[in-house]
Amino acid sequence: MDFPFLFYGVVIWMIVWAVIGSIATKRRYLARDLDTSNANFLGAMAGAALGPVGIAALWAKTPTKTGHLTLGLGLLTVLIVAVTFSFADPDNVCVTSGGFVASQIVNGLIIGIIYGFMALGLSLIFSILGVVSFAHGEFYMIGGMSVYYITAVWFPGVSPLIGVMGACAIAFVLGAVFERLMLTPMYHGKIDRPVEYGILVTFGLAFTLQYFVQATAGANPVKAQRFLSFPRWSFPEGGDPVWIKTSRGSLTLFEQVSISSPRLTAAITCILVLLALLYLLHRTWTGKALRAVSQDREGAAIAGINPDRMNMLAFALGGMIAALAGALLVQAFSWLPQVGAIPAMRSFVIVVLGGLGSLPGAFLGGIMVGMVEAAGTGCVPDAQKAASYIPAYGMIVLTLTLLLRPTGMFGRRFASSTHGQH
Repeated sequence: MDFPFLFYGVVIWMIVWAVIGSIATKRRYLARDLDTSNANFLGAMAGAALGPVGIAALWAKTPTKTGHLTLGLGLLTVLIVAVTFSFADPDNVCVTSGGFVASQIVNGLIIGIIYGFMALGLSLIFSILGVVSFAHGEFYMIGGMSVYYITAVWFPGVSPLIGVMGACAIAFVLGAVFERLMLTPMYHGKIDRPVEYGILVTFGLAFTLQYFVQATAGANPVKAQRFLSFPRWSFPEGGDPVWIKTSRGSLTLFEQVSISSPRLTAAITCILVLLALLYLLHRTWTGKALRAVSQDREGAAIAGINPDRMNMLAFALGGMIAALAGALLVQAFSWLPQVGAIPAMRSFVIVVLGGLGSLPGAFLGGIMVGMVEAAGTGCVPDAQKAASYIPAYGMIVLTLTLLLRPTGMFGRRFASSTHGQH
């Protein structure tokens, strides 16, 4: 970086005014007896983007409808940081190469879709059961391991689709059996401290699954064959430039943006399954029953819905979603029994960012984390350092979310209290 004092000076200026704006705006909204749920975040964005001018304007106007204003100030903050970085490090590849930036954006979007899809399962479980599943990463691991063993060991040459469906079935049954045996006692007052019990039993499931797989399959990394190979094709044929070009393992757009086949197929599948899940939740009786239990367990029971059955279905679906994410990515990464740790950590960050219990928030939060990781790693010249910084970006996002908007983007209070009990 040629002018580090410029970049860090602007960042420190923005942080200082963001802190002042967060504190001052909340106090102003309290003094006027207005809703303060978004005051911290709004004040921080106003201070970071516009400094004392933005804080003074909020102090004078105290707007009540703040959604679009907060979004605009957040985008302005990102723009200021990007422009400052371009002046401070004009030779950085993120500044000099538009093609590289486009490639990072597209790949960040694709990996963000996959992150968000995995976090959907965690958010679904919490919204229905009120339990944060610490075994979510192990369901992800089970999905990948199941696909590898089905397609490469037990039934060599079988279609990857069969492997993916088998992994989903295994995870669904495992989740349903575990919920019925270990979590059901919480709903009927048989457990004195249900919050701690939920944490402990899901932790126990995580350790059991991880070490069972390590004992039976070993600790050596495995990887499934690529599910889909593209035909060699380009459009326009013989054109200059070529807009779209495919090889067996990748898709290239405008000769700049390269997307690997495993990631592209995983992202497209995640979007299709997400649409199917939304259809299930909003257009079928079972989905409406799940949503009813998430809003009011006792009211749903009075209406004739079996809450225990919905809890079992929610936990099984959540585990299956995590397993499906792993099943789709085992073709892209080497798989170990410990592979679920980092995806689980990302899922927790994404769920907090999107809002506990919010499915749209989880998906959008995953895209945001993917984009932040892509921007952060792409602009660090040293590739080894860039890779080592990836977990830090998620922790930064988590810290800022807890400080500025603890409920997340679309969070709400859990209506039925802890574990569906009153």
